[in-house]
This record gives sequence, C-alpha cells and structure tokens, in this order.
Amino acid sequence: MSAKARLRKPPAAARPFVLLNVAATADGKIAPASRRYVPFGSRRDHEMLLQLRAGADAVMAGARTVDSFPVNMGPGPKRFREQRRRRGLAEYNLRVIVSGSGSIDPHAEIFRHRFSPILILTTRRAGPKKLARLRALADAVKICGAQQIDFALALRWLRKKWHVQRLLCEGGGELNDALFRARLVDEVHLTLCPLLLGGRTAPTPADGSGAKKLADAARLELKSMQRVRGELFLVYRVRA
Repeated sequence: MSAKARLRKPPAAARPFVLLNVAATADGKIAPASRRYVPFGSRRDHEMLLQLRAGADAVMAGARTVDSFPVNMGPGPKRFREQRRRRGLAEYNLRVIVSGSGSIDPHAEIFRHRFSPILILTTRRAGPKKLARLRALADAVKICGAQQIDFALALRWLRKKWHVQRLLCEGGGELNDALFRARLVDEVHLTLCPLLLGGRTAPTPADGSGAKKLADAARLELKSMQRVRGELFLVYRVRA
C-alpha cells in the first residue's frame, strides 16, 4: 500500500465523526512549560465543552490529561444529561483513555466515577503486567498496534463495537497531533483565551512530531466565530 493510500480518510460510515476541542492562550499554548494542565478558560468555555459532550457518544483524552487533572469526562449536570436523552443518546457518554505505553495512574479521578464504561486504547508496548492492570481498571482494553496506536483501527473498533458515531477528543497535544497526522479529525473547536504563557517547551494544541512540511499541514476552513468578552470561540471544518 502506498503512503498516500495509508493517509487517505476511511469512509465516513466506517468510523466516528471526530470533533477536537481545545482552549489555547493567545500565543498558542494549552499548558505551562511544566506540562501540568490547569484550566484557564472561562465559565463560558466550560459551558461550551459540556454542550459538545452533550452531543457526543464518547469523549476521548490522553493518559497525561487524565492523570494530571481531576476529570471524570462525563456529561456534567442534569440539564446536559437531559439534552442527551432528547437527542436519543445514552444519558452518560462513553469515556476513552489513550496510552500507548499503558502507563495510567490507577488512582486517577476518572476511575472513581463508574457511571459509564471506560475504554482504554493501548499497544503491545504495555506488556502483560500493565495490560492486566488496565483490564482491572477499565471495562474494555483494545490493543491497537505494536509500538504506536493505529488510530484508524481504534476508531473503527469504537464505531463497530461500541456504536460511537460522534467522538469528542479533549487532548492533549500529542493525541491531537496523532489524529491530525492520521487524517482523522473532522472539526476543530478552538477557544482563544486572553493570556500569554510563553515557553518554548510549553505544549501546543497539536504537539508530537507534527507535519514534516507545509504540504502536510491540516487545512482548516472557518465555519463560525463568536466573541464573548475577552475570548474567541472558533469552529473550523478540516478540509479533506
């Protein structure tokens, strides 16, 4: 199979529609150089996040995001769960954690909330002992490759096995970058916050190895823009 064929998007019905949500500073950072995630968006930004979750079958995040901040990745207050039911969705969304190495803190906040299944995507790098620990934590563990996660395979599994039609990804930057490089992102919701963090090692919305040349960059088309006080809420469609 040619490199070009490997990069081509799978048919839409074969995988979920993927939305990526991220809040960034004006200089394009999602966390300080310490890489410890600390929310800096407004209440409005958090409300927009819950609105997106209310329309998603599953919410996905990387292990670093889950470990570094007490998140449960659920739909939030009752009014959002009611929105889900009106849309014909389950009251609580599925939750997906990504860790190629299988290194996830078993004491992370998410594992204290068992309102919906927790699924873990990993690789054979995790090894038998880590896989056993993950299976004790999660409702399902899917091995999606030997060294690196094959996200096309992972998303097809979520669609076929768990009937996920809309998948909301909440980062971090390395997970976002991997999805972009695999050509699996359909829509980006970006909140620009009136802050400057600086730091050459501070993470960005798409970290990881990134595009090797300009021709490989993901091309975005602006769908909407809203200004609320000092924040800009941008929605982009990812062009094929």
